[in-house]
Amino acid sequence: MQTNETTETNENNQATGDRYAQLQQMVAAMASDFEKFYKENNKAAGTRVRLAMQELKNFAQTVRTEVQSIKNTGSGKA
Repeated sequence: MQTNETTETNENNQATGDRYAQLQQMVAAMASDFEKFYKENNKAAGTRVRLAMQELKNFAQTVRTEVQSIKNTGSGKA
């Protein structure tokens, strides 16, 4: 039988890996559009880069809020 503390720790560890994987996936997905825009001057790729960067900004804010919440509740590991 698991305690709530153990379950929360496992969920936090899972969330950490998931968030980092999401970040890596988002950045990797932008690579081709960055190259098309900066090397080939493809304006449509520039639009996609701007959209992807906005999504990354929103994702970063979500992660920042999560980190702050975990830090304040003391349920995360330092």
